[in-house]
Amino acid sequence: MKDLLAIFWRLLRAHRWAMIRGGGLSFVVLFMGAALLGLSGWFIVAAAAAGLAGVGAMFDVFRPSALVRFLALGRAAGRYGERLLTHDATLRELEHLRADILRSFLGASFGRMTRIRGAQALNRLTADVDALDGVSLRLFLPVMAALATHLVVYLGLHWLLGGQIAAWISLGYVLGGGLILSVAARLSAQGATARERASQDFRSALIDMIRARRDLAVYGRLPEQAARVGGAEIRQAAGAQGQDAAERRVGVLLNLLTQGIAAGALGLGVAAVSAGDFAPAFASLGFFAALGLAETLAPLRRLAPDLGRMRMAAHRVRVQIGVPAADPVRPAGGAPVARTGPRVVLERVSIARPGTRLPVVRDLSLTAAQGETVALTAPSGGGKSTVLLALAGLLPVASGEMRLNGTAIATLDEAALRASVVLVPQRSALIAGTLEDNLRLGCETITPEDMQAALRACALERVSVARGGLQMRIGARGEGLSGGEARRVALARAILRRPEVLLLDEPTEGLDQKTAAEVLKGIRDYLLHSTIIMASHRQSEVVFADKTVKIETGI
Repeated sequence: MKDLLAIFWRLLRAHRWAMIRGGGLSFVVLFMGAALLGLSGWFIVAAAAAGLAGVGAMFDVFRPSALVRFLALGRAAGRYGERLLTHDATLRELEHLRADILRSFLGASFGRMTRIRGAQALNRLTADVDALDGVSLRLFLPVMAALATHLVVYLGLHWLLGGQIAAWISLGYVLGGGLILSVAARLSAQGATARERASQDFRSALIDMIRARRDLAVYGRLPEQAARVGGAEIRQAAGAQGQDAAERRVGVLLNLLTQGIAAGALGLGVAAVSAGDFAPAFASLGFFAALGLAETLAPLRRLAPDLGRMRMAAHRVRVQIGVPAADPVRPAGGAPVARTGPRVVLERVSIARPGTRLPVVRDLSLTAAQGETVALTAPSGGGKSTVLLALAGLLPVASGEMRLNGTAIATLDEAALRASVVLVPQRSALIAGTLEDNLRLGCETITPEDMQAALRACALERVSVARGGLQMRIGARGEGLSGGEARRVALARAILRRPEVLLLDEPTEGLDQKTAAEVLKGIRDYLLHSTIIMASHRQSEVVFADKTVKIETGI
């Protein structure tokens, strides 16, 4: 429960007064409900008894009936205010919670970011935050309001009927409700994991089928994917049926508890009347108050199918928003980029991949001057991409030192580093929109002339002109472009920033020899004074470079 408590405490801190007022109104609603039913029952019995005794004309019907109307109207108004306050506060805080979760993704290490699968992350975020709206609305606020109601009702019944009936009703509901809540938690936990997994599988499979429908059709795998979606939907429906069964079981337990407490209160009242402790009408007061207090247990039935899901979601969200970034943390006011010596220097640098201790790169040294192009070579998996990530400040080095303009990269201010160094990884994301939209991701202040110059440098001008120019439409993940065209759009976007150091991971992948040579020359002409360091696997890239550095792997 500590995860659920932590989420509720977060909600309470963010919207303290709205939650307190909403909880107070929830108490008012429950108390008025119990008082309304108890008073109505007493009023009916007392009026009937007065009529049978022949004193009906003397019985005061006006004040009790006025109080009944007051309680009924007050209960309706309190319910409206409680829903307005608590729902508004909860939804506002869940909006901030979504932002915090997304911010945690942005603050994650590069290695973790590359492992995040977009559809699954979005599905998980949506499902978890949707589940957490019940933490305050269906769990803590109703339970606290119920406990406060039972305390006040106990005091009132103790004053009117004595301690025996009051204790039977209040303790019966509190202890019985706690027991049923524990049963609900156990029943919910049994099916929550299976249902949640089936729900995530269904969403992911459906999104994959929609996005990759053409590729699936080309390879004849569309029926197989449709069957996978159908299977996940069946498992999701089976999980929902299991949760509904758990809710029904909890409902049966609640009904039995209510009937037992009401019957016991009536029996104790009859015994007290027989002993002459109070008038017969008062025996009905305890009975009807017991029935009215059944409303305090109503949230438990709605909570039963969701409690397990809420607990899992609260745990994942706490872990998510509490995970610090694994990347090197750079001070906001760190060292600026200096302008002394060679532009890039690596001295006996060893680098290990995240989560491992064995260096994939060992004792690497190199220097790169302004306007120089350096090609890094190594066998596949030999650490070329790892070196570029380290130079971009996305991976720490195990030993040695990397310097940019004479200053250690690990100490550079984040903003200054991003302004000076740009990395184009092997897989660069393109967004759905126009070609201009994608280019402006690199730099908001560029002009159409700048964009056309970058497109010419990357041998894309003819392609763009033939398909609408800068307003050419691009689908999600570069859909509508060939692999080589998408690659060149990412390169054009990077060079528009005019960085001092451009890091390219296999920049001509997917290009023919002629286009590859044209793109490399275009980039160098566009960035005459920039240092370019490439992870190279093609001979054309090695030949184009001013010098080649072979990486010695640590494996």
